[in-house]
Amino acid sequence: MSLVTRSLEVIRGHQAPTGAYPASPTFSAYRGYSWLRDGAFIAEGVSRHGDAEGAVEGATAFHAWCARVVGDRAGQVEALIARPGAPSPAEMLPTRFTLDGLDGTDEWWDFQLDGYGTWLWALAEHTARHGVTVPGADKAVRVAARYLTAFWHLPCYDWWEEHLDRRHVATLGAVHAGLRAAVRLGVLPAADAEAARRAISAIAELIAAEGVAPAGHLRKWLGGDAVDASVLSCVVPFGLYAPDHPVGAATVAEIERRLAVGGGVHRYLEDTFYGGGRWVLLAGLLGWNHARAGRREEAARYLEWMAAQATPSGDLPEQVSDVLLAPERLQEWVDRWGPVATPLLWSHGMYLILADELGVRP
Repeated sequence: MSLVTRSLEVIRGHQAPTGAYPASPTFSAYRGYSWLRDGAFIAEGVSRHGDAEGAVEGATAFHAWCARVVGDRAGQVEALIARPGAPSPAEMLPTRFTLDGLDGTDEWWDFQLDGYGTWLWALAEHTARHGVTVPGADKAVRVAARYLTAFWHLPCYDWWEEHLDRRHVATLGAVHAGLRAAVRLGVLPAADAEAARRAISAIAELIAAEGVAPAGHLRKWLGGDAVDASVLSCVVPFGLYAPDHPVGAATVAEIERRLAVGGGVHRYLEDTFYGGGRWVLLAGLLGWNHARAGRREEAARYLEWMAAQATPSGDLPEQVSDVLLAPERLQEWVDRWGPVATPLLWSHGMYLILADELGVRP
């Protein structure tokens, strides 16, 4: 069985009846929860293989689940917008939900804006690709766009549930892409569409002013010195900078120089989570950038490395622990949450995306 076929099987087999994609069905900290960010990339991978049995229906079901989750919180969003002053992080919409679409009861680093932007981007990609109608999407797009337009400027947790006090470039890139998608979908009232356009311009101007390092590459957060592999998304797929733009090209080159090792990709140099291993999904993201830039041989090497990390049963992990940035920190995470999350459905989704970019089919 090819890993494309196996990835589709893993994702389809674990998708909840509600349409939600669990981040990892067995990992103690993720079990029973679905993230908009993870799920959006998973759905994009599935959607790209629409000739496979149930693929279009599965991706559509996920987007319909998101539409219900976001649409059901319209009143909460309006209340947040109406209140004076900035809401506290605890008052904002969650980053993850139970598979039934409810707020979770477990404590989590919950205020993250990027998932809402990433979902809008993925929804627009899926509906344009297959011409499908997602139930409830119009209302949810309006809710998500109003939420992001009102609060994009606030500090929040990043992709990795860290650094609440920072404004993260990858988060801003996701919001930028999501608002562009919302405008493109054509369901926003005129005033909301205009407000979204203003936010899109302001985000681009802010990143250009504070999110680009003197060396010309994107920073991990505004005004900082660190780099983070998540900013690859600002090039491909979010398109804040094109692959051949000087900032886009410098960002991909800097991430590869500093964070890529032997086909795998670290999150950032100070990472200590499970010892700071190499992430399978980030190899897919870097390979995706290479593929879009026409560097197919480089992209293929990342796809091959991803496949080589699969277990004998064909499950892809979140990260691998053979090359660690902080090996002395591995055991504390194993003791806390158990072995590395395997399978991680986001890893399988990214494998499907890169495989599609390179024309690898089942």
